[in-house]
Amino acid sequence: MQKHIISADSHITEPPGTYVDRIDHKFKDIAPKMVRDDKLGDMFVIKDFERPIPMGLVAAAGKNAKELATFGVKFDEMHRGGWDPEARLADQDRDGVYAEIIYPTVGMMLCNHPDFDYKKACFDAYNLWIAEYCDHHPDRLVGMGQTAMRSVEEGIQDLRKMKEMGLKGVMMPGNPKLEDYDSAIYDPFYEAAVDMKMPLSFHILTSSADNFKARGPKINAFMSIIRGCQDIIGTFIFGGVFERFPKLKVVCVEADAGWVPHYMYRMDHAYDRHRYWLEHGTISKMPSEYFRENVYTTFQDDYVAFQVKDLVNVHRMMWANDFPHSDSTWPWSQDVLKKQTANLTEHEKELILHDNCAELYNLSV
Repeated sequence: MQKHIISADSHITEPPGTYVDRIDHKFKDIAPKMVRDDKLGDMFVIKDFERPIPMGLVAAAGKNAKELATFGVKFDEMHRGGWDPEARLADQDRDGVYAEIIYPTVGMMLCNHPDFDYKKACFDAYNLWIAEYCDHHPDRLVGMGQTAMRSVEEGIQDLRKMKEMGLKGVMMPGNPKLEDYDSAIYDPFYEAAVDMKMPLSFHILTSSADNFKARGPKINAFMSIIRGCQDIIGTFIFGGVFERFPKLKVVCVEADAGWVPHYMYRMDHAYDRHRYWLEHGTISKMPSEYFRENVYTTFQDDYVAFQVKDLVNVHRMMWANDFPHSDSTWPWSQDVLKKQTANLTEHEKELILHDNCAELYNLSV
């Protein structure tokens, strides 16, 4: 492929000082901090969280599957590119990736923190850190900011600050403080997002539905991690948000895409057959039409997604490597892509691996 490959979903590994060095002084003593346990390794301790966040899987890219473990990893043993922007370029080159859309790691878990004031302080600190990190190589490191969504007005202010800091989009918490995202109270926020060209991203594991609980063996819970994103997409579509804001762009991050054709079909069936007795917002088109136009999906190791490209909008599909997390395709991304994109034309490859992401975030790479 002649064009540079862009990963639409990669991550950083928050270094120990991410929050404590930048957070509002009122929260400094309770800011998320890294602690070391001789047996369990390094972990982030967060106020009001029952368990600390272990580092074992957050930077396990490239490890053999038999080596994956939740605990027992120290910060200085992890990929340096997770916090060092210079080392990150070497990681990108090794994987055949030129640029990455970058999301947090600990910040994902903070999305579900019950204290919105605390969450706001943490996200403000993170935004400062990620802006500093990406500023070293803004053409290759593309940061997403975070907002706590305590209020509509504050959310708009956060968008404006992120834009000024050079961040290209916003990672939303799965649940806002007030009502839900289909409420008309959020219309000014969506209008601002459209005007500022700041796409809204909803990542897996960032909503209350992402509790990793499922019946049966523990591995069965892994199958449920896309459900929270599906619920959010349905809320936007059936709630009439895209009807009111047809230019609003929402990104469904790391939830795969092979399921999308059936989900769109199922939405259309629900609306066609059951809309007269099931409550929903005002929409003038079939649900699948909003999905095709307004929703982008990112995926890494998803063979099925490439096979069903003709059943979805190929202009809304974006590949990612998820570096440096345990589900990452790094450093084997080129081998994975060679196999999984064998049925695609060169134009389709360019769309999924470069064009769609570059257009969405207005990148010139």
